[in-house]
Amino acid sequence: MSVVNPAATKAFAASRLSRTKTDRVDAELIARFCLSQAPPAWTPLPTQVRELQALVRRLESLIEMRLMEENRLSSGITVEAVQESVEELIAYLTEQIKRTEGLIRNHINNHPTLKRQSELLDSIPGIAETTAALLLSEITDITQYRSARQVAAYAGLVPRERQSGSSLRGRTRLSKIGNARLRRALYFPAITALRCSEFFQSWAKGLQERGKCKMSVICAVMRKLVHLAYGVLKSGKPFDPEWAKTA
Repeated sequence: MSVVNPAATKAFAASRLSRTKTDRVDAELIARFCLSQAPPAWTPLPTQVRELQALVRRLESLIEMRLMEENRLSSGITVEAVQESVEELIAYLTEQIKRTEGLIRNHINNHPTLKRQSELLDSIPGIAETTAALLLSEITDITQYRSARQVAAYAGLVPRERQSGSSLRGRTRLSKIGNARLRRALYFPAITALRCSEFFQSWAKGLQERGKCKMSVICAVMRKLVHLAYGVLKSGKPFDPEWAKTA
């Protein structure tokens, strides 16, 4: 059994100029796709990684729910009973967030491999405990990636160019075809790294001198963090500014 991105089968169908959409036609297209592309067999996640992923995604949902209620509260509720209800829900969600954070911390500490990998990720400027847990839960098995660029592509952090001869040359943008959770999780660590790390400040300065705008620099730092995460997890060694220059 294989797990394939639906965008891949959709593009394959478009390449065959298929206009009919029925269960039978779809089944035939998927069969032809598998014959021509030979997608790799699906490997289930190890239990400890699957459980970590469930906990981290639950934490993400709780944080989103609390933010929604906080926005509701700040919008100006005029009915006292409604305000009390929202405040009680925020307090409950805050309690659940703290509890889930503790469960994630205990889960990582109870599994030596995850604990070591978390410590390696923590050594990278800008990456703290929560981000490390999310990276481990979404990247899953680092051995399935051939290169740091492949991990960056999985996160949707590789440049997408539009060029055709001399008549079309669009701006280079992020592909964003990938794991949106990873992209969201790396934004604030990139900001922190730019503010607090001499290594990233020096590296970003070079990008700015080449004319890169602020957002392009932040995206480049996000991509650099992915490369560094791949490097420390693959090598089993903590962050080192010297080798990080070429990562």
